[in-house]
Amino acid sequence: MFNPNLDEIQLTKEEYERYSRHLILPEVGLEGQKRLKAASVLCVGTGGLGSPLLLYLAAAGVGRIGIVDFDIVDSSNLQRQVIHGTSWVGKPKIESAKNRIWEINPNCQVDLYATFLTSENALEIIKPYDLVVDGTDNFQTRYLVNDACVLLNKPNVYGSIFRFEGQATVFNYQDGPNYRDLYPEPPPPGMVPSCAEGGVLGILPGIIGVIQATETIKIILGQGNTLSGRLLLFNALEMKFRELKLRPNPVRPVIEKLIDYEQFCGITQAKAEEAKQQMEMAEITVKELKQLLDSSDRDFVLIDVRNPNEYDIAKIPGSVLVPLPEIENGSGVAKVKELLNGHRLIAHCKMGGRSAKALAILKQAGIEGTNVKGGIAAWSREVDPSVPEY
Repeated sequence: MFNPNLDEIQLTKEEYERYSRHLILPEVGLEGQKRLKAASVLCVGTGGLGSPLLLYLAAAGVGRIGIVDFDIVDSSNLQRQVIHGTSWVGKPKIESAKNRIWEINPNCQVDLYATFLTSENALEIIKPYDLVVDGTDNFQTRYLVNDACVLLNKPNVYGSIFRFEGQATVFNYQDGPNYRDLYPEPPPPGMVPSCAEGGVLGILPGIIGVIQATETIKIILGQGNTLSGRLLLFNALEMKFRELKLRPNPVRPVIEKLIDYEQFCGITQAKAEEAKQQMEMAEITVKELKQLLDSSDRDFVLIDVRNPNEYDIAKIPGSVLVPLPEIENGSGVAKVKELLNGHRLIAHCKMGGRSAKALAILKQAGIEGTNVKGGIAAWSREVDPSVPEY
């Protein structure tokens, strides 16, 4: 897979000193360090997973690192995305990452791709690199990265995280399985909450990202047993690792071309349905809600469908907590009916998505309601800045 001409690779005097602890390892040595310098790795994403793996790939001496990301640094990233700093809030993540990489190792060539990875550009972006590390957080990009790596015969070092649990493996390496062997079909949209909704322990992506970096370096060096054919599962609360066997599925569909991954993952249909629901669903702005709350005519009940721990962080005065899971399992429906007692219903969540989902469920139970556009996040920005954003 990776067979550079090492005679053309030379280390400088500074590099001999920088990599001295590698050079005295028999499994790395001068040849291994030259292999690292000759290697090229593309990292898709500079978030929780991309941050630690980029730091360690740069420190290890990987000669060329590509970074794909379109996002900017947000203060909420800093709890886990350790490659970024406070001074970079509001600026592009890829620029922040490049700056930090060069602080660690100015010998690295850093290529930046400030774009979404799509079916139109994925093959062109991935092709020049020896292997790909997937640090993404959505299913459509994971399938896209996987299929592009299969078509180009590139190893795909995979990791994912949620709350206190993470997993890692190596796909498409030495005739091993690929992502479609683990997940033949994507879950329905919204079935798996994002980290923004469910949260994540800040240390967790560090652990999984470092595992991804380790596997990447092992592949480049040609040393050790990789995670190809093994899915490593980690539970931070229990501090336990366990392992599942992965095998190629002999009847899986042959990947012949890149497809519309938003459609494949149901995102296109979900967006259309969401737009339809929004057209049919009554909405008010946070400023309109403030006027209602300040008026003497309180003919409504304001419910908050977030989780209890979110309600502890910040709340809109006068709201009543009825978490979405309770509405989904039916117990919350009865609670809402009891609360209304002839009054009209207004619902909110963090940004408006979960409350829209709650109102759709309540509508099926015969309860009409109005959604607060932008949720408590908009309330904090537009009405009461003293309410914490999270």
